[in-house]
Amino acid sequence: MNPLYRNDRPGQFPKSWYVASTDLPPERPPLYGHTAADVCIVGAGFTGLSAALHLAQKGFDVVVLDAHRAGFGASGRNGGQVGSGFNVSQGTLEKKLGKGAAAALWALAEEAKDDVRRNCAAYAPDARYTPGVAHGFYNRKEAQSYARDAAHLAATYGYDQIETLDPDAMHDLVKSPLYHGGLLDMGAGHLHPLRYVLGLARAAEAAGVRIFERSEVHHIAHGDPAEVRTGQGRVNAAHVILAGNGYLPNIAPKVAAKVMPINSFICATEPLGDRAAAVLARDIAVADSKFVVNYYRMSEDKRFLFGGRESYSMGFPHDISTALVARMTHLFPQLKGTRIDYVWGGTLGITMTRLPAIQRVAPNIVSGAGFSGHGVALSGLAGKVMAEAIAGQAGRFDTLAGLQVPNFPGGSAFRAPLLTLAMTWYALRDRLGV
Repeated sequence: MNPLYRNDRPGQFPKSWYVASTDLPPERPPLYGHTAADVCIVGAGFTGLSAALHLAQKGFDVVVLDAHRAGFGASGRNGGQVGSGFNVSQGTLEKKLGKGAAAALWALAEEAKDDVRRNCAAYAPDARYTPGVAHGFYNRKEAQSYARDAAHLAATYGYDQIETLDPDAMHDLVKSPLYHGGLLDMGAGHLHPLRYVLGLARAAEAAGVRIFERSEVHHIAHGDPAEVRTGQGRVNAAHVILAGNGYLPNIAPKVAAKVMPINSFICATEPLGDRAAAVLARDIAVADSKFVVNYYRMSEDKRFLFGGRESYSMGFPHDISTALVARMTHLFPQLKGTRIDYVWGGTLGITMTRLPAIQRVAPNIVSGAGFSGHGVALSGLAGKVMAEAIAGQAGRFDTLAGLQVPNFPGGSAFRAPLLTLAMTWYALRDRLGV
């Protein structure tokens, strides 16, 4: 089934706290008929809008097509965490790629966070970027391993933003009885993702970008120019950027072979008021060391936003809430009986290596996807470097493309059964604590 409609209705945002707390703009018209542009971008999320904004600022004529609405997909419904680095430790990258390449990647990831902070200040102050992301660990071995990683970042890269927390300090900050220490990264942060992506859309339009909604791309005819076709129109463009990530339909087999869609879910409690301090002592975001990760933070109106429970199938489960709330109250028994006001899901893209799949699909078609849980910062960076490549400066694009993310075994045809096997295995590991 088309990933665009597997779990969503056309053009209808999920019933999330993000939507309820955002003034949504009027729906933009679909593409009708024929138009031409220097660049056509498929997908109006962080990646596509970042690329569009940078290209427009360089003088390119840009068209963005989205099957639903700008910010509809993972960009407008994720956990809002702006993390440091990649979903692979710097030590692992050094061993795999060499110290020089790993250092270049670290610099790019740091730039990605800086871009988010600057963009929030310039285009989306209502996204309320706030510094601070903690990481919780379940045993001494994990805590020691991550503490060594933090020390390595400080010694090798001069990154001194991470504080190591012993069990008592972690419990003072995050009021769960289950963590055996943690880290607090004040160089990372969190934000309201839907307000942020809508701010990028406004900025792109102000720079001259044309955004068409309800315009699903069903075919791309390769050539110079390429022709991007929707049900009602087509765009002839010298360059094409594919920025659909986990929502990209099967229009680019080279992308689908490397990127597996996976679902994650978030609930928002009733406003907790003074009770919020009995869950989190500070306005930070938190993620933990489970493979099937738990991630959470407080909203501006003191709701607890708790995410996790990746599903074992491409479709959402009929009942999202029960297992998700059980995970939440297992971590925070003090929240038992708390009313849940919103529950929603979304689809992200992961890769075999958990590193982004940045690739040249054809001579004038590039793609960025598979950010594997680090997309709030890295997806915008991907859009930026793809824009640079189109403008003739491909060095940083080549650095990311050099990660050489492999195809999933069997390509896109076997993604669903592989997802079921993998999630079952890793959920078992989490339960056993191995």
